[in-house]
Amino acid sequence: MFPVITVNPESSIFDVLLQMQTNFVKHIVVTINNIPVGIVTERDINKFLEEDKTAHAINEIPIKHVMKKNVITISEGIEDYFEQCAARMETFKIGSIVIVNDNGELAGIISRTDLVKSFAVIFGGKYLVKNFMSRNVVTCRKTDSIKFAIRIMNKNQVSRLVVTNDDGCPIGLISTNTLLTHSDYFTKGSTRSRDYLIPINAEKLTVSDLLTDELLTINEEEDLVVAANKMIKNKISGIPVVDSNNNLVGIISKTDVVRALSIVKPHEKLRSQYKELY
Repeated sequence: MFPVITVNPESSIFDVLLQMQTNFVKHIVVTINNIPVGIVTERDINKFLEEDKTAHAINEIPIKHVMKKNVITISEGIEDYFEQCAARMETFKIGSIVIVNDNGELAGIISRTDLVKSFAVIFGGKYLVKNFMSRNVVTCRKTDSIKFAIRIMNKNQVSRLVVTNDDGCPIGLISTNTLLTHSDYFTKGSTRSRDYLIPINAEKLTVSDLLTDELLTINEEEDLVVAANKMIKNKISGIPVVDSNNNLVGIISKTDVVRALSIVKPHEKLRSQYKELY
């Protein structure tokens, strides 16, 4: 567990975005007197601003109107931390678990990244990427507009799009982090703009303008631990998966590794208990 970045319910959306960008986190815990009362993610803010029709600026909207109030927690000191956290993340489709002490006070937070690191250490050489990757990949073309890419992300509730060529081969990746890096939302706190993710001069930009020269991919036959280590080393949350002909066949993300951890940890325990019989 690491120190948790927190805000109070009256903090503005702008303040929360600033905390996320400054501290390189995607989850902010909302507290009152160190008691967790909510949690908010980058995606929660994206969705809220897309649907919100008021004239308020993002530095005028309290985060209490955006945060999720049903905070999923786990008590510190519990056994099988990673297994319990992975099961909760998979069940509730969330990216972090808040740790509380016996008084219900905030004690820490476990993220997908923490679980991916755990998986990389424990389960090498046992599971393949193709067994846990997601085959339903949301894609776009490099000629698509930035606004179109954002609409596709929000519509499909994803944080990244794989950019493909005319043959369906992956040539790049664009994510909400990519957009934030090129946006000028820090200067828009006092404006009425809802396009805080839109980069400067977005009207003239296409997806290709934000792509880097190198795309990290992984073969479907690779060890899942290789994918986990690549994500940790490169500080990314997802990698396009290709077959031997470089055709796009899926995407592997931290969410998939967490799902794997929630499944394989109990399997490993059973295997250990009955190894003398089989």
